[in-house]
Amino acid sequence: MRFGLMLPSFSFAEDYATVARLRQFATRAEAMGFEGLWVAEHLLTARGLYGTAWLSPLETLAFAAGCTSRIKIGTCILIPPIRNPVFLAKEIASLHMLSGGRYELGVGVGWDAQEFAVAGVKLSERGGRTDEKLDIFGKLWSGEEVTHHGRYYHLDKVAIDPRLPTKPRLWVAGGSKIKTGLSPDPETMAPTVLERICRADGWIARAAGSNESVIADWALINRRLDEIGRPRGSVTFAHVNMTHIVPTDDEAAALKIQRPLIERVMGTHRSFEHLRTCYLLGTPAQIRERIAELAAAGLEYLMLSPLDYDLAQLDLWEQELLRHFRST
Repeated sequence: MRFGLMLPSFSFAEDYATVARLRQFATRAEAMGFEGLWVAEHLLTARGLYGTAWLSPLETLAFAAGCTSRIKIGTCILIPPIRNPVFLAKEIASLHMLSGGRYELGVGVGWDAQEFAVAGVKLSERGGRTDEKLDIFGKLWSGEEVTHHGRYYHLDKVAIDPRLPTKPRLWVAGGSKIKTGLSPDPETMAPTVLERICRADGWIARAAGSNESVIADWALINRRLDEIGRPRGSVTFAHVNMTHIVPTDDEAAALKIQRPLIERVMGTHRSFEHLRTCYLLGTPAQIRERIAELAAAGLEYLMLSPLDYDLAQLDLWEQELLRHFRST
């Protein structure tokens, strides 16, 4: 299994020194052999679901790219429908060039109604706008003049530079989730999301469900790939999740430390049992068991996020998790 690090770009940091630790996270991850550095996007703190927002994703990745030289950088995820397609295509192209072609485009349609209201975009249009933008990106990155008249966007003879030697690898996030009234997403994977995943290079399984729902979604994706005649191995199975390792075999002791950390990020709107079902909490052995179950189902790439700016977590991850799953 390969591993990526979700940079802890939480906006709850209140001083420059804390945020500056992202440099150390980036350089340590590269030295430790992580495959990629990833960042989340949440423009605002989602009322009723999260306890924080995150720093702006592309700016954070530009910083991470400048701190490193080899490790890939990616968005997990970027929300295209709330952005101008030409501006966003230009920003991504610039980042991809400046990083030496290391950027990987992870996208999702978003769900926070307040973010869409601020952007002046209808939440009901999120899927269609995302698909249309992905089509526009591919045309603009060719460097050729683009004329596009779609449902949402109209371009006449628009060209941007730089022309990309290679296009970013495309990841699509989405899938089933535990039922809650806190977001408009359905409990099961929407057909439009399934089709978007099956056109991408990789799928990022969300952390809002259970192991069982992630595994069921992956089986659904594989069945759909069979139906459209695309090889199963052409879509990489990835999963993003959060964890904080407490080196103990005492479950209660581990959860006592983990609970305030996960609730600072996720808020207290869901029960702690709900959070335990979604996120990698408990003893190291319990966390390894959950990862092993996903690995047995085909998981290839695990993107892990710490719950704060504690750099010591990386060494604990290596000792308690990574070495147990990395290929030799």
